[in-house]
Parts: sequence; C-alpha cells; structure tokens
Amino acid sequence: MDSEFFFVAARVLHVIGVVLWIGGVAFIATVLLPTLRSMPEAEKSMALFGAVEGRFKRQAKIVTLITGLSGMFMLTWMHAWDRYLDPAFWWVHLMTFIWLVFTLVLFVIEPFFLSRKLHDKARRNPGNTFRLIHRMLWILLILSLIAILGAVVGVHA
Repeated sequence: MDSEFFFVAARVLHVIGVVLWIGGVAFIATVLLPTLRSMPEAEKSMALFGAVEGRFKRQAKIVTLITGLSGMFMLTWMHAWDRYLDPAFWWVHLMTFIWLVFTLVLFVIEPFFLSRKLHDKARRNPGNTFRLIHRMLWILLILSLIAILGAVVGVHA
C-alpha cells in the first residue's frame, strides 16, 4: 500500500469523526435540550439528560481523538503545518481551536472540575443550567459549522 492510501483513510476517518461528533452536538443543541427544557418534571429531564449525555460523551471522546489524530496525520503527510502561519487557512485555526475546546472539556474540565458543579447547579436550578448548557453548545455548534464551511471551501479553493 502506498502512502496515499493512508492519507485517504485518514481523511475518511476525519470526516466520519466530524460527522458523528458535531452531528451529536447538533442533536443535543437542537433537539434534546429544547425537549428537556419543555418537560414539566425537572428530575426526569435531568435523568434523561444524564443518560443521553453520558452515552454521547463516550462517543465524543473516541471520535474527537480519531479526528485529532487523523488531522495531525493529514497535516504531516501534506507537509502543511505551515498553514498555521497563513491567515488564508483561518479554517484550520478554527478547526483546531474547536477541537482543543472539546478535547479539554471532555478529558479535563468536565471530569475534574465541571461535572460536580453542573450537577449541583442543576439540582438547585435545572432551568438555568439547561439554558447555560444550551447557549454554550449553540456557540460551539455555530463555530463548528463555520469551520466545516471554511474547510469544505478551503480544500477546494
């Protein structure tokens, strides 16, 4: 097998990882949280959120790792690390920023700092907690969609 096969495989893994990861974020932001916020029983909505979020978190950890590793492989294969020095490749910077934010949240901030605080806050005021999470996810989703748009246009420019 030649090295181009590995590049194509990395690109496929990268795209599938982004679809599963950002698609999951879109589902939570556009479907799950609005549904939970409309539920009259806060305890049930919190339990459902915890169950769905827990399963998605496992998936997100795997696909963010795959996405990051495949992205690094592609940059190395293309000898394209200098794109970080060129503002024309703003979408590479944005993709990396979004990846870093999600990776830090999934592997460091949430398990070591945020989890207990969010659960305590959710017990006291589930409506405000869901609103805060919803707002943060929408911001990250919009930035992710901008990065995807930039990447699709940028790789074909």
